[in-house]
Amino acid sequence: MSERGACSGEGEALTYLFTRANRDLLDMFAWSNVLLALDYDGTLAPLVNTPVRATMRVSTRRLLRRASKLYPCVVISGRARGDAVGRLQGVEVCRVVGNHGAEPSRVAKTLRRRVQQWLPVLKARLSRLQGVIVEDKGFSVTVHYRQARQRTAARRAILTAARSLNDVRLVGGKLVVNLLVPGAPHKGLALERERAHFGCDTVIYVGDDETDEDVFQLDRPGRLLSIRVGQKRTSAASYYIRNQEEIDRLLGTLVALRGGRQ
Repeated sequence: MSERGACSGEGEALTYLFTRANRDLLDMFAWSNVLLALDYDGTLAPLVNTPVRATMRVSTRRLLRRASKLYPCVVISGRARGDAVGRLQGVEVCRVVGNHGAEPSRVAKTLRRRVQQWLPVLKARLSRLQGVIVEDKGFSVTVHYRQARQRTAARRAILTAARSLNDVRLVGGKLVVNLLVPGAPHKGLALERERAHFGCDTVIYVGDDETDEDVFQLDRPGRLLSIRVGQKRTSAASYYIRNQEEIDRLLGTLVALRGGRQ
């Protein structure tokens, strides 16, 4: 079993993206052969207590629609792919990748079979915990505890249940624990696949959570502009925006840099 998400030490502070000095950096990436890739929850849409209620603001949807006409654009979400597609509310992007990079996958049957083995154990151990939701996403499982009254105790119980399973990769998040099949495609692999598919040389990627670190850790100096939503010293991202609302500023800037109207 592998696990990530606990703080393991202090890293270098990220650099705030929207400074005068970084305007040239954004301009350089905007005019390169670039792929624009974004996470959904916490990036394109604000985090909410109930995942089914997550939606983009009208302003974000409008800006994403404009950006997707100026840049090849992909969304790489932790949600099941069909769920993520529906939440774009008609905005057409080049590709939507689900399940933290694992959907679509050539090993779909293997992933589904493993997840189906986990679910009875998790539900039996966690069903009595108030405010804990076990979400079956087909190729992975996310256990939410945002609504739990005793969050520390809930997280401890979730980790205990998850560790009882054989061969599982645990990745923490914002009041969630993600259970992934080891070796399944992750966001970093998915991003590289999409970059190659669309023939792009550079990438702008924006994400906010632990599974986005698989992208932030890619070794592509000068070719990956990695942006985290929110400052975090242990993140491997290079830049950050202060909060989810600033995604509108970033999308608007990218639209303006390619001469589009906001």
